[in-house]
Amino acid sequence: MQKSIYATIGVALIFLLVMYFGCEKTAPQFRDMEKSRSLVAESTDIQILLQEAKAELSAADSETLTVLEKRLAAANQDSLRISLAQELSGRWYALGFPAIAGYYAQELAIAANTAEAWSIAGSTYAIALQRSQDERLRSYAAGRAVTAYENAISLAPDDLTNQINLALVFTDAPPTDNPMKGIQLLLGLNNSHPDNPAVLFHLGRLAIRTGQFDRAIERLEKVLQLDPQRQDAVCLLAEAYQGNGEEAKAATYLEKCKGGNMQ
Repeated sequence: MQKSIYATIGVALIFLLVMYFGCEKTAPQFRDMEKSRSLVAESTDIQILLQEAKAELSAADSETLTVLEKRLAAANQDSLRISLAQELSGRWYALGFPAIAGYYAQELAIAANTAEAWSIAGSTYAIALQRSQDERLRSYAAGRAVTAYENAISLAPDDLTNQINLALVFTDAPPTDNPMKGIQLLLGLNNSHPDNPAVLFHLGRLAIRTGQFDRAIERLEKVLQLDPQRQDAVCLLAEAYQGNGEEAKAATYLEKCKGGNMQ
């Protein structure tokens, strides 16, 4: 049923986590990623997730998905595997199961083996991580998001977007042996790319989270100097000024945030 719609869903996932600027040199801390995988252990597997999810679906949806899964298992051509995995990912995402959608986006990436495909898989798993409160599911999604983004970085080392998103996975699911890993990666990227608005934006957002409002304001103001159209930075600045007790500036930025007025 309208494969193009589900295909579009799969491709669009890469943009849902705030995509940013690329075409820059790779930060040193990302060069040995092939040696650093499995930092977050999986606590479930895809068969368990499929079984649990299908118990919630209508009989028609479950049957349709089972047929597609069987076709994917039997497919012996990469082009067919890519098409079926793309449709399955889109359908599962539309049904509200991003972790399973991530699995099929990963199957697509295995067949296609492109940086874009791995980045989409990573973004889909990252969405599952952000949306879930289930620690078992979060562990599963975080570990696979890390692997997917590392694969994307290996294939496109000059694309800063995947490096940023990998760092954000670590801020959302900090490794037990290094809870500051995500922040450290972002700070490393900031050192090597001091004028990158995306890195500054996320450092500003995290500074707000930890109550460092002066630091957040400094970074977010610089974001707007570099990219005056960043509406998300305007909205965060309202929050930062509010937290810093600067009510007049907070009100000004809040008004700009609500109205989308960047002037």
